[in-house]
Amino acid sequence: MRVLTFAQALNEALREEMRRDESVLVLGQDVGKKGGVYLVTQGLLEEFGPERVVDTPLSESAIIGSAIGLALYGFRPVAEIQYADFIYGGFEQIVSNLATLRYRSGGDFSAPLVIRSPVGGWIRGGMYHSQSPEAYFTHTPGLIVVCPSTPGDAKGLLKAAIRSDDPVIFFEPKRLYWTLKGKVPEGDHVEQLGRARVLRQGDDVTVVTFGAAVHEALDAARRAEERGISVEVIDLRTLKPLDLETVVGSVRRTGRLVVAHEAPFFGGYGAEVVSEVVEEAFFHLEAPPKRVAGFESPIPLAHETLYLPNSNRILDAIVEVCSF
Repeated sequence: MRVLTFAQALNEALREEMRRDESVLVLGQDVGKKGGVYLVTQGLLEEFGPERVVDTPLSESAIIGSAIGLALYGFRPVAEIQYADFIYGGFEQIVSNLATLRYRSGGDFSAPLVIRSPVGGWIRGGMYHSQSPEAYFTHTPGLIVVCPSTPGDAKGLLKAAIRSDDPVIFFEPKRLYWTLKGKVPEGDHVEQLGRARVLRQGDDVTVVTFGAAVHEALDAARRAEERGISVEVIDLRTLKPLDLETVVGSVRRTGRLVVAHEAPFFGGYGAEVVSEVVEEAFFHLEAPPKRVAGFESPIPLAHETLYLPNSNRILDAIVEVCSF
C-alpha cells in the first residue's frame, strides 16, 4: 500500500471525485493557480479548468453563499475556507440557510456541499490562524462534521463527504498536512461517515479524541503503558453524528474516560461526549471523566505548546483517573 502525506491524500480524493462526477467542483480563495495555501488543490486547475476550479474573492460569505446556490442547482461543490478562523464570515449562511434546507423544504431539497477548512494549532499561527470551532457546528442540526487524523481517513472520509446528500463541514488539522505520512489505499477508497475507530485497545481507561490530538493521545498511551496502565484510544473521525455505541461500549469495559480536544474547555465538544457517557454508562464509571482541552483564553502565540492538549497533559489526566 502506498504512503502519502495528509495533503496528498486529500488532493487524491478531490481529483478522483472530480474525475468520477462532473458535478463536483472546487471553489475558494487561491484554490486555482496557487493550489491552496496548503497545496491541497494543487494541479486541479490544470486538469479540470477554471470552470470547475474557481478562484474566488476574499469573502467567506460569498464563497459559502455561492456554493449553496450551486448545490441547489445540481452541483456538488467543495468550498475551501482558507482557515477555520475565517469561517465565521459565512456563519449565517451555514447555520441559518445551509443546515436547514432539507428540513424547511420538507425533504424536497438537499444541499450536497462540503466546506473544507484547516483547523487547530501547532503551527504557531496565533489567535487568528489556530482556532478549533467544531462545537459551533456540531450544535447545529442538519450538518455533518468530520475531522480525520490519518491520510487514509483523510481520503476515505473526504470522498464520502463529497458523495453525501447532506452538507458536511470537513475540518483538516493543519499540523498534519505535510508532517504526517501514512498508508492510503489506491482506487475508490471510501470510509463510512459516523463511525469511530479504536486505534489502540486497552483495559484501564478510554481516551476519546480526534484530529491532531489523536497522535498526542497515542503517545500518552504508550507512555502510560510503561507505568502499567492499559489505555484504549478512540479516534472519533466524525464528530456529528457521534458514534456513541463505540465510545460507550469502550467505557463500560474500562470504567474510565478521558476526552481531549484543542478548543477551549468550557462548552467544548468534550463536554458533550462526557455528558452522553454519563447518561448511558454512569454505573460503569469508576472515576469522574476528565477533559483535556485548551484554556479559557485565545490561543497564545508564544505558549502554544502549553495551551494545547499535548501528550504530557493527556498522560497526567490518564494517571489521575486511574488513581482515583
